[in-house]
Amino acid sequence: MSAPPGMDHGWAGSRRLLRLLRDLMKGSGSSQTRLDKVVDLIAQDIVAEVCSIYLLRGGDVLELFATKGLKPAAVHKTRMRVSQGLVGLVAAQARAVALADAQSHPNFAYFPETGEEVYQSLMGVPIMRGGRVLGVLVVQNRTQRNYTEEEVEVLETVAMVLAEMLTGDSLLDVAAGTPGAGGSMPARLSGMVLNEGLAIGTAVPHQRGIVITQVVAEDPEAELGRLDGALGEMRDALDVMLARSEVARDGEHREVLETYRMFAEDRGWMRRMHDAVRGGLTAEAAVQKIQNETRARMAAIKDPYLRARLADLDDLGNRLLHHLLGLGEKRDEKLPDDMVLIAADLGPAELLDYDQSRLRAVVLEHGAPTSHVAIVARALQIPMIGRCGGIGTDVREGDTVIVDGETGQVLLRPSAAVLAGFAESMANKERQRAAYRAVRDLPSVSRDGQAVSLLINAGLMIDLPHLQQGGADGIGLYRTEVPFMIRDSFPDVPTQTEIYGKILDSAAGKPVVFRTLDVGGDKVLPYWRGGDEENPAMGWRAIRIGLDRPALLRRQLRALLHAAAGRSLYVMFPMVSDVAEFEAAKALLQREIDRETAFGDRLPAEIKVGAMLEVPALALQLPQLLPRCDFVSLGTNDLVQFLFAADRGNPRLAKRYDVLSPAVLGFIRQIASQAAGHGVPLTACGEMAGHPLEAMALLGCGLTRLSMAPQAVDPVKTMLRGLDVERLKTLINQLLTLPDHSIREQLRVFASENDVPI
Repeated sequence: MSAPPGMDHGWAGSRRLLRLLRDLMKGSGSSQTRLDKVVDLIAQDIVAEVCSIYLLRGGDVLELFATKGLKPAAVHKTRMRVSQGLVGLVAAQARAVALADAQSHPNFAYFPETGEEVYQSLMGVPIMRGGRVLGVLVVQNRTQRNYTEEEVEVLETVAMVLAEMLTGDSLLDVAAGTPGAGGSMPARLSGMVLNEGLAIGTAVPHQRGIVITQVVAEDPEAELGRLDGALGEMRDALDVMLARSEVARDGEHREVLETYRMFAEDRGWMRRMHDAVRGGLTAEAAVQKIQNETRARMAAIKDPYLRARLADLDDLGNRLLHHLLGLGEKRDEKLPDDMVLIAADLGPAELLDYDQSRLRAVVLEHGAPTSHVAIVARALQIPMIGRCGGIGTDVREGDTVIVDGETGQVLLRPSAAVLAGFAESMANKERQRAAYRAVRDLPSVSRDGQAVSLLINAGLMIDLPHLQQGGADGIGLYRTEVPFMIRDSFPDVPTQTEIYGKILDSAAGKPVVFRTLDVGGDKVLPYWRGGDEENPAMGWRAIRIGLDRPALLRRQLRALLHAAAGRSLYVMFPMVSDVAEFEAAKALLQREIDRETAFGDRLPAEIKVGAMLEVPALALQLPQLLPRCDFVSLGTNDLVQFLFAADRGNPRLAKRYDVLSPAVLGFIRQIASQAAGHGVPLTACGEMAGHPLEAMALLGCGLTRLSMAPQAVDPVKTMLRGLDVERLKTLINQLLTLPDHSIREQLRVFASENDVPI
């Protein structure tokens, strides 16, 4: 469609409009007068009958602050909630909306005081700064006008300039939700533990202090040169930093940081910044514009692995701004010695900018266990909590912060009494860790002589040192999907072989149980999608994908056979629902064994095959399954979820059911009895095994093999060495006849009366 008469397309027109806006906003008159002139100017330049500016008030209410074309009486009278109407939709999604027939859109809402019913087409873009929506800029036309992508781009650029010019203006004093505006009262927030640990420190909000004073470019070619020069400087600085970083030298951390470095060469990212400069922005304003777009995309994406990649781009944008503004990349010259870093999200290299000796903990508004920054934090042993909603608005720079990396709690501005109590808890934890270290080299034997095998769950190389240092007997569950999740493409057979070989080398002869790829549900590969499902936890995942896509499973089995040549190989298939699935998976393994034999390749010295019992239906088929497998592992997380038909990720159901209920423990005891009758080793691999009280209950149900998070081995071993297993079994037999919701308290009393340290 051709532009309406007078429409000035192209970069030159965009730059002219930006210059006019800049001059107007610097002019005299009240803030409201200047804003009224802004909408008039935009309407004339874009040839629109209406131009309106809505700003956020009270955090989630949009108010009409200025308009050209709508009824003047509607200004400061028309209000709507975020997501209400088309303007609210733009604010909620932080994305542009362009419609030729706005009134036919399901989100269209009519506000009679505005007189907008005569206008057919609408284009709205968010006014954003620092990833936060400040308001919405809207243009409307009477006719059905198909706004072009270039027109949308121009309006987005204008909105970005408006955001910079409005920041600090008295008009925005009425806007709510300013970061760092938290109160002075104590507050408690909850999040997800990304790396365990306890810390007390001083809040340091990330990404503070970057102020762009020049938005409109006088000389676009010069700005392009500045941008390219800063990109080159940033890449060189990254190479130096990553080369000297201890965390970049081995394991997944090296691969994570190398992947991050590759983002600095992303052509799409660079092209978008170049286009923004050609549209009339300075180099730093162009970077910030692309950052706003990236943050908006992050807010709309639920997939944690895609979010991690967008966080890397956001991180690079911050780094590039520091080069453009001559700020350098080190941020801690004037920072406290007990920093608790607060951020919406972080890229992996950005964490390395801070002095590790002064960094006590990190709290993120987003984040995920397999995000790049979480992997680096684990390598650096920095406590980290993610998905802590509200942390960005509730915390103030300089606040005292308590980070409880065991429960996922963050306490802001705690009272002196709470602070003293937590400090004492930290001291007790350190004394407890010292006591745990004292039992590390002692045998895993109960007080009455029952030997128990304590193993660890692992998914990354960072977990492996615990195997030798922590006194574990082996790896009871190696999650092969985790290395897949931190990559941008599916690893081929040689790459997988190298990964598994390193795991076996690090195990130094101790057994390693490799669980085949368990993706689907809440574990999605960023480069491979199985489609949306209403109930993914019970959908197409794990062995179901492996059997439906046998080439994928066969490649993994081939790599495992290569890596374990001459050594013992333990393979476990996840999410098995019936014996036929287990037999089909074994048949694929046998085909790979036959293939290796035909090629004359060296095979493992022994191959043991097992099933993960997570689906209750499989427990009903144990008489048929047990003669056909070498071992069975209990996946208690999913097993309990399916037993109670309760989503374990739903906070409303989190405390409704208890894993220490007679129903769960009775079910587990039946499984343990049947496995023992067939002489098949049974291992508990879920979260139950890693908590001393729950682990004690499992031992009372007849289990003698527990696999847990590496840091749980010492506490569980300490519990075990003080436990009389036979006495506990007698009590369990009595308690399982009760109709109670849980027998947790009875087990606590038993532990207390018998001096069992839990």
